[in-house]
Amino acid sequence: MRKTIKGTFRFLPTGTRPVIKDYEKIESHTRRFLSEVTTPEILNTGEIADSLMWEGSNKSFSKFIIPIFEEQDRHKILFVSKSDNIKNLLEINPHNQVIASFSLNADEVAQRWERGAPSVHRRIEAGRKLSQAGYEVRIRIDPIIPVTDWRTYYTNLIDQIFANFTPARITFGSLRGLQSTINGATDKSWQEYLKENSNWGKKVAFNTRYEMYAVIIDQLEQNYAYSEVALCKETLAMWAKLGMDYEKIKCNCIW
Repeated sequence: MRKTIKGTFRFLPTGTRPVIKDYEKIESHTRRFLSEVTTPEILNTGEIADSLMWEGSNKSFSKFIIPIFEEQDRHKILFVSKSDNIKNLLEINPHNQVIASFSLNADEVAQRWERGAPSVHRRIEAGRKLSQAGYEVRIRIDPIIPVTDWRTYYTNLIDQIFANFTPARITFGSLRGLQSTINGATDKSWQEYLKENSNWGKKVAFNTRYEMYAVIIDQLEQNYAYSEVALCKETLAMWAKLGMDYEKIKCNCIW
């Protein structure tokens, strides 16, 4: 559900149509960064695009960029995707400087609002294969939406994940929308769940967000002894309510 892209790209002449940047320019900028920046960083390739969107073409981004990162051992590259097209990633060795992250949602939510994306099952299977191949694999469950029977749907999702592999970490986020995003959306059915205004657009009501996070985190702790979790774009009040220390954050996009 990349509703935010419509708001982000609304003024570009190409709109939301996928556009590939000049690889020579990318390589030049990347090599300069890798050679000059001494503090270890993770470069995120999937913040405003799907990292694997060109993997089925002759312009595979993974085959182009990963070997560049493997020439050094200070910085890492992060792939964030809803795709299950991991054939190239499985063929690339070494891949010590690579983190793969899959964006997941409950099956029922994905079927309604992630039309065109591979099924949740296929994405989890892709994560399993990369994990077995030695990649660090993270999971992002975002946006969590309080649909009817959400407790069943999201606890089922956790069980699906852990039946296949154990993620390095899991980051949670709930449905939110800037006004520009809402204005640009064709399907506005998800707006009914936005009950609260914030400095970052509209959000699900605080108490509902807390309950959703608390249920899933408790399931992870009780059933899987798992605590490598963090929140995305949440308030300090929410971190405190959940008894989590935001200063020790280990979310999807950072070390």
